[in-house]
Amino acid sequence: MEPLVFVIFGASGDLAKRKLLPSLFQAHKAGNLPQNFAILGVSRTSFSDESFRAKAFTDNLHIKKEDASQEQIRSFARMLYYQAIDTSKKEDYVKVKDKLSKLDELHQTKCNYIFYLSTPPWLYEIIPPYLAHFGLNDRTTGSKRLVIEKPFGYDLTSAKDLNGKLQQHFEEDQIFRIDHYLGKETVQNLLVTRFANGIFEPLWNRNFIDHIEITAAESIGVGNRGGYYDHSGALRDMFQNHLLMVMAQIAMEPPTSGNAKSIRAETVKLFESIRPITEEEVSKYVVRGQYLASTINGELLKGYREEEGVPEHSKTETYLAVKFFIDNWRWAGVPFYVRTGKRLPTKVTEITVSFKAPPHTLFRNQKEIFQSQNKMIIRIQPDEGLLLNFGMKVPGDGFRVKNVNMDFHYSDLANQYIPDAYERLILDCIKGDATLYARGESVEAAWAFVDPILNAWKNDPEQKLFGYPAGTWGPDNSDMLFDTWPFSWHDPCPALTKEHNFCEL
Repeated sequence: MEPLVFVIFGASGDLAKRKLLPSLFQAHKAGNLPQNFAILGVSRTSFSDESFRAKAFTDNLHIKKEDASQEQIRSFARMLYYQAIDTSKKEDYVKVKDKLSKLDELHQTKCNYIFYLSTPPWLYEIIPPYLAHFGLNDRTTGSKRLVIEKPFGYDLTSAKDLNGKLQQHFEEDQIFRIDHYLGKETVQNLLVTRFANGIFEPLWNRNFIDHIEITAAESIGVGNRGGYYDHSGALRDMFQNHLLMVMAQIAMEPPTSGNAKSIRAETVKLFESIRPITEEEVSKYVVRGQYLASTINGELLKGYREEEGVPEHSKTETYLAVKFFIDNWRWAGVPFYVRTGKRLPTKVTEITVSFKAPPHTLFRNQKEIFQSQNKMIIRIQPDEGLLLNFGMKVPGDGFRVKNVNMDFHYSDLANQYIPDAYERLILDCIKGDATLYARGESVEAAWAFVDPILNAWKNDPEQKLFGYPAGTWGPDNSDMLFDTWPFSWHDPCPALTKEHNFCEL
């Protein structure tokens, strides 16, 4: 790997403390960082190099040092440096340039920089031009990469505006839009499951698959993030970025190769193939809800409108269910169902692929009804793994059929080190691999699909918002998205292999 300085804007903030610095330390312990490497924290807070090392590393309880050697701890601390600036003042960026020049000389990093914007989104339009003003975007002197966190815009117009402003100062292949969901091992494994196994890919189309569901459930409420969340909601916070990107891994066409350019190109094509939902169709294909107060195991849980920072009459959705179609040769007529919500029974993210039932059901006349539709369940979190559900004959006379499971759990790979999502994505950026990062065109295509839904909610006062008690699977109305009996949502358990009718949530 090339020598590098990893620059964190917003280094005194929560994300750097909880995710970025712990991930970098884990990569250091595993020996995955370049030999010539330094980390420069940049923020408003006044720190010296030594006080920043103490605050961000030595006293940071999010960084696990128990299994690290003293040499690993000392060597990582020596990598940390700090520069205080006012990020809104252009003239302050000369301090960053001067500090980087010193680090280049000290660590022989050859003017290779990653600028990670762990900042409020409004700074995405300020920091890049100021870096460019001092030549810190100039790739002729060394590699320069820019990493930004979601949200990538607030709607289609703002996303296009943001992309245009970023691309004025950095080329598209220098811009890394990070989505931590794509760093999860099981999300990455979706492509391997499909394209590395001859038993799956021939079935992965409209001829054999009846429908696909994606569920991303959280058991917690908004907590003290009510003020932020009320300006976002489930559609912007989860669906537009995380879940559409997961869907793309499931539905994209085979890329011509395994490199970033090919995979990201197929993602863009996939998003452009999603059938638009017009404003007039939103009530038919989209259900939104908001959690209500409820008592669970003797504990009274607040409703969303009772949470701190949430307006009394808020119509922000904490639950969202969407049905849509992909108009291409592979998926014509196959419905995709995606739902996400807060205060649901458990924390889980999984994909359920429901295959079509055999054309003639021979064993329907039996007392025990079995589900003749085979399912593949791909669990992203927790209890990561994959499960196949199919029918088998019960031993004895007659043809009694029972559903059985065949499963694989990532925990079975007990001796394999699996980096967390941020660590994996940071290492990919250090290597210059953009495979798991969003491209500007795909972000805009996702917003183009979402915009009519937002506009319908904004412009049509008749659009309904359904309440659901905290601790339930959302409004009953979301089952109406399934227009074929007896199909409805597959409600998952915390454990992948337990039957949901018998597990405790």
